[in-house]
Amino acid sequence: MDYLGINKAAWDKRTRVHVESEFYDVNAFKRGQSSLNSIELAQLGDVKGKSLLHLQCHFGQDTLSWARLGAEVTGVDLSSEAIEQANLLKQALDLEAEFIQGDVVQFGRENTREFDLVFTSYGVLTWLPNLEDWARTIANALKVGGAFHMVEFHPFTDLLSGYAYFPSSEPDVEEEGTYTENCDGSTSTMVTWPHSMSEVISALVNAGLSIESLSESPYSPYNCFDGLEFVPGLGYQMLYQGQQVPLLYVIKARKTA
Repeated sequence: MDYLGINKAAWDKRTRVHVESEFYDVNAFKRGQSSLNSIELAQLGDVKGKSLLHLQCHFGQDTLSWARLGAEVTGVDLSSEAIEQANLLKQALDLEAEFIQGDVVQFGRENTREFDLVFTSYGVLTWLPNLEDWARTIANALKVGGAFHMVEFHPFTDLLSGYAYFPSSEPDVEEEGTYTENCDGSTSTMVTWPHSMSEVISALVNAGLSIESLSESPYSPYNCFDGLEFVPGLGYQMLYQGQQVPLLYVIKARKTA
């Protein structure tokens, strides 16, 4: 199965919808609004003057938000449509950034640059069949002393939706729409894999990275799952039998040698 080709076609299609959506609100972004949330801003801290690699960057809003904060940014994404839109947005805003189209694992095999920071966020791991290759991409792209930061949706939410929690060699292949409000009801074939928390941690450690922090949160900045309710000042939460469900987890890992 050509899962890269299938998912690339799906994300090319999604990108054309996303750039016109209120969810991404490109016009507000062009007026100066940041696409970054408080959780990742607090996680990375001051990025001014630091080189930052953003893996699975979509059409570049977060990447360019880091550039506005002074980082020297490079974004990588599988979708050629996303990279085209990222470059158009970069040019419209007159910002410095490099955008590279390609699978992150293949990028990792070819990349020879080292960065102060590697960043990825929100719905990235499910598209990857092999986290060992992903983690090696991160480790090889970091300078000694450099840090990896990830903010990701918690896999527990997938379990509640009927998907597997533990890793599987066989992917889920489904017809899905997109998550923005302007979805026209059309669907695309998408190929995804489950990844447990232990698999993520083990992959990063096996690649030679030291885990400095791991935290979980019952709040999401996005209303992107069924059954969420808004909690003012905190975000969206999900309750299961009256108890909060973990919606996000945040990892910081460092390359020490």
